[in-house]
Amino acid sequence: MAETQTQARATTRTGTAVRLAAVTKDFGTVRAVDAVDLTVHEGEFFTLLGPSGSGKTTLLRLIAGFEQPTGGRIELAGDDVTATPPNRRDVHTVFQDYALFPQMSVEQNVAYALTVRGVRKAERLARAREALTTVRLDGFASRRPTELSGGQRQRVALARALVDRPAVLLLDEPLGALDLALRQEMQTELKELQRTTGITFLLVTHDQDEALTMSDRIAVVRDGRIEQTGPPVEVYEQPATAFVAGFVGTTNLLRGEAAVRVVGRPGTYSIRPERILLTDPAEPSARQSAAASADGRRTVTGRITDIVHAGAHTRFTIVLPHGDRLTVLRQNLTGLPESARPDGEIGLSWDERDAFPVPS
Repeated sequence: MAETQTQARATTRTGTAVRLAAVTKDFGTVRAVDAVDLTVHEGEFFTLLGPSGSGKTTLLRLIAGFEQPTGGRIELAGDDVTATPPNRRDVHTVFQDYALFPQMSVEQNVAYALTVRGVRKAERLARAREALTTVRLDGFASRRPTELSGGQRQRVALARALVDRPAVLLLDEPLGALDLALRQEMQTELKELQRTTGITFLLVTHDQDEALTMSDRIAVVRDGRIEQTGPPVEVYEQPATAFVAGFVGTTNLLRGEAAVRVVGRPGTYSIRPERILLTDPAEPSARQSAAASADGRRTVTGRITDIVHAGAHTRFTIVLPHGDRLTVLRQNLTGLPESARPDGEIGLSWDERDAFPVPS
């Protein structure tokens, strides 16, 4: 496909797309954003990940200009836009509810911003069709939004946001209204779209799978502050806090005496469930009671209290002799030890390096 103007511009981008410096936002007596420092690089897929009420959507609205900060500075491409109105910022926002005009055709929806700005008809139609091609909606220009599926309506919303070629595309929980299969399909398409256009994508979501699947970097938000920023693998494998360890994916958090019993040393530790192996409890190595073996593995025995089959993997809940609980995720690829059944005794084994220390 011929290089579009958006792609051509993307190849020249270097530097910072978005920068927040000590940004604070108060709503009355409630501090929604608390002195946040954040840098988003040009051309990256960046995600603000956090639970409901964490302040991530407020951060997005501050960047878009829909809210004004109580304090701090907001920059886009190095320019101070703290007091700049939304329509003068080089950003566009895609919302969860699509916000399409039902009485307009797909093409008219996509070209709406260009129409308002007085762009000539020939140019705006050409750019609308280019945007529809980018999101793989060729042939849908004359349809109404009510004639489209949820995924197709989401693509129209994306095309409308891209038609004006913004420097930054803000996405506020854009896949939340879709069913699981379509959501997973759109995750792949969004990442491909970002790579194709080179536009900086800034996504807000509470869904850890979305963040881990699509992002170049993730900022985990909690109570108006950023707990950790980094690539998905780093955030998952090396959580900076106990909150990050528990919120990003599933983990076993062991503290105090439980850490001493299971890990063999005091502190707070995160062990990911997929890092733990199930073994035959009759094997001598399974009776070492959390002592490290010569190869650096720790082993314990426990009793299975729950088994949940979840398609590609099975989740086991196991209670250890002192009442400590561990969750184990096992891919359904090979057979299990004979004792891997409800109320069965089972051996557990993991590399001691997989017990990652986290600040409590």
